[in-house]
Amino acid sequence: METTLPILSMSVAAAASAAAAFPKLKARIELSRAKHRSLAGHSKMSRRVARLLPFYEYGENDYFSCDGAPANIAAQRKDGFFRLARLYAERYPKGRAMTKEAAEKISDLNFTESYRVPFQFSRLVREHLGTSTFVESSRGVTVTDVDGNTSYDLTGSYGVNIFGNDFYKECIEGAEKRAHALGPVLGPYHPVILDNVTRLCRISGLDEVSFHMSGTEAVMQAVRLARYHTKRTHLVRFAGAYHGWWGDVQPGVGNPIPAHETYTLAEMSEKTLHVLKTRKDIACVLVNPLQGLHPNANAPGDSSLVDSSRGGNFDRAAYTEWLKKLREVCTERGIVLIFDEVFVGFRLAAGGAQEYFGVRADMVTYGKSLAGGLPVGVVCGKKELMRRFRDDRPADICFARGTFNSHPYVMTAMDEFLSRLASPNFRAVYDGLEETWNGRVQELNRMMESAELPVRFANFSSIWTVKYTTPSRYNWMLQYYLRAEGLALSWVGTGRLIFSLNYTDADFTEVAERFVRAAEKMKADGFWWHDGVLTNKNIKRQILKEMLAKRFGR
Repeated sequence: METTLPILSMSVAAAASAAAAFPKLKARIELSRAKHRSLAGHSKMSRRVARLLPFYEYGENDYFSCDGAPANIAAQRKDGFFRLARLYAERYPKGRAMTKEAAEKISDLNFTESYRVPFQFSRLVREHLGTSTFVESSRGVTVTDVDGNTSYDLTGSYGVNIFGNDFYKECIEGAEKRAHALGPVLGPYHPVILDNVTRLCRISGLDEVSFHMSGTEAVMQAVRLARYHTKRTHLVRFAGAYHGWWGDVQPGVGNPIPAHETYTLAEMSEKTLHVLKTRKDIACVLVNPLQGLHPNANAPGDSSLVDSSRGGNFDRAAYTEWLKKLREVCTERGIVLIFDEVFVGFRLAAGGAQEYFGVRADMVTYGKSLAGGLPVGVVCGKKELMRRFRDDRPADICFARGTFNSHPYVMTAMDEFLSRLASPNFRAVYDGLEETWNGRVQELNRMMESAELPVRFANFSSIWTVKYTTPSRYNWMLQYYLRAEGLALSWVGTGRLIFSLNYTDADFTEVAERFVRAAEKMKADGFWWHDGVLTNKNIKRQILKEMLAKRFGR
């Protein structure tokens, strides 16, 4: 009996410990199951994988035949590549020289110049297909570079340019005249701020506003306020979504320090909704509506275009249903639902994504285009979420300020923008907007199909991505053929095309014809050669073998 009691006591204690641990284990398993299966959904794993990937590049023998193409096709590709190189050298001499000089001193440019294509091909591209980063003027839907080349603008200024460059030039010009008397006096408010706040509250359907210097800062403050008022620690972001470059919302590759209070979950997933319903530590959920075009995938860029598996398909009804479910769960659980509209802004509707999807958020962040072309970040939120202090605890505050918050020139430019947005005549730009851009993408897809070209397009209104139908390791070359045809792209290449809403049918027809012409030339140069056997899976396996061989010195 003496020996039995201690054993019995230990067994009871072990059972009690197991019982106590079981709910935590169950919650942890449910959390893991709610993550997307890709690396975009596993930030820790993505960081580990990134550290393991070795650098290597193709030599002259493999550069144009790494997909197993025969010698004649490799020679054809090489001729096409260096024909483009000669064209670039003739067309962009001044701009290329300026870009090369600037890249030595501007770290941002050094990065983007190095990551335009998959790293195995990067050096030769930088040496021979360097482009001009410098532009001197814009007009209508075109930009003109320092060498005098005029191109159709498909960059959208990272989302800023919704209504056309001329529109924003007018806003900035009007702002400068109105703010000139006050100048850059910081701290006090320019009187125009009252009109801005009134309009922003009306547009967002929310109670209060705070101004910041960038979209990243606006999201930071929205999350901080959500944590402050809910007294919870964690934020939820969805796999692949971009919310600025600060640590908590970029927990994977690109952030040198892991984020410990961030859950990266799968979007459009019932398992995610279950996690939101059951956990008690979630302060807020961040939604970037742009992800509707490519849920659970990172923003597409040609630097990662190693095969033809890039996806993209916007289903408005399905995404709307998802947001409604998310709204319901967040309301039920007291979780702050934040719409990050810094990128899409007022591109979808005059009332933004909330109006477009018919779903109301607790907080909304804006940026980019809102200030008429000048930098800004804005948080709109419910009154109870925007307060930065507690009446009963005077030292318990949620601080956020910035030197350039509410800058007079920014505020007057914002008023210029919002005044135009409120005009009934101007709002006509949204009439039939969805049908217009859906029709344009369908037309260009038909043109590509008729020409038997392996290029297709998916769109989220006027934001497009390019997809490829034939397995290939050289799809990233298309961006250079497009630039040669006078189409200006951002550094991510064909991953994201952003049209301003002032594109006329005639403008778009010209862009479409140039797209087809560029793709035909690329096909003629052999870059879409296919032996009927190569698959995207085979390509990825081959790249894995190359990496293993490099890492283990074989």
